[in-house]
Formats: sequence, C-alpha cells, structure tokens
Amino acid sequence: MTRSFDGTPVDESWLDELCAQALWAPTAGNSAGVRLYTLSAAYVEAYFEHATDDTWRRRERRSDGLRRAGGVVLVTSRAQDYVARYGEDDKAHSGLSERSAWPVPYWHTDAAMATLALLLLIEESGWQSTLWGSFRNAEAVMRWAGIDDEELFGTVLIGRSDGADVTSSSLRRAVPRRSDRVQRLTP
Repeated sequence: MTRSFDGTPVDESWLDELCAQALWAPTAGNSAGVRLYTLSAAYVEAYFEHATDDTWRRRERRSDGLRRAGGVVLVTSRAQDYVARYGEDDKAHSGLSERSAWPVPYWHTDAAMATLALLLLIEESGWQSTLWGSFRNAEAVMRWAGIDDEELFGTVLIGRSDGADVTSSSLRRAVPRRSDRVQRLTP
C-alpha cells in the first residue's frame, strides 16, 4: 500500500474501465451487489473532509501524502441484493432470504474480492494504491456522495508514489511465516 502520493491525477475514463474489469470478481449467486464509484483528483480533498476530521488531518503523519491521491474509488455493497437473490426460487432452500440469516455476509466478501481485483489491476498498470478502511465517518461519506441504500466497504486511493511513504508500524509486528499458515489436511 502506498501512503504518499505525488498528486498526479488519474485518467477518469481509464479508472472507470479498470473498475468495470474489477467487477468480474465473483459474487454470491451472481447477486451483483457491489458498486464502484470513481472520483477524480478534484474531489480528493472533499472526500477527506468527510472521511476524516480536523484532528486526524493535523496529527496523522500520512495525511498530506494520502490527500495527494490522484483518484478515489468508493467500494460499496448492497446487502438487499443478496437477500433478494437468495429469496428467489432456485436459492430459497438456502434459508438466506433474511439478512440476519447470513453466517458470513457475502456482500462484504464480494466487495473484498472486487477490491482486491482492483488493487491488482492498479498495480499491474504501473500505478500505486492503498485501501482506506471505512472505520469512521462512512455515513458522512455516503451522504456527501449522494449514495443511498448501500454500505461503504472501503475506499481505494490511487496515484503515483512520491517516494516519501511513511511505513506502517504494523510491519514491525512479529507474525507467523506464510508457510506456517498453510497446512495440508489429511482427514
């Protein structure tokens, strides 16, 4: 993830096409309940005005670099599309025609798949990106964007790195090796 951009704006048509490609990611029951909304560089500052607060913008060491992103993609999901789809005749036997019945909310899973596809497509194209979590202020962002009846899953910030990335303190954590997290089962 790149956390310091140089301000180079992304081509809006290119970004729209990249998002359309990312939506080839699978969706449960072909529910197609994930949406990607693109914003040009002209809206990055306004996005951060709604996604953060003054305290964060003053204190966060990554604030300036992130706010120089060249484009933004809001990733949303529509739980109601999944509930409706799994209420249809060919899926009704699943018992998932109510939101509360889903042990794993696949609208989030599918949003994650589309987001990963988008991140990989951006990387493949020679640009850089970061996934900005929607831990706070998601409702304010959605109101500002004029999006109703959807949940903000996350935001992808896109641009060119300025080489001044502030590394995450998470990288200093001891974590199990990747190979230790893969185990062959022999039931």
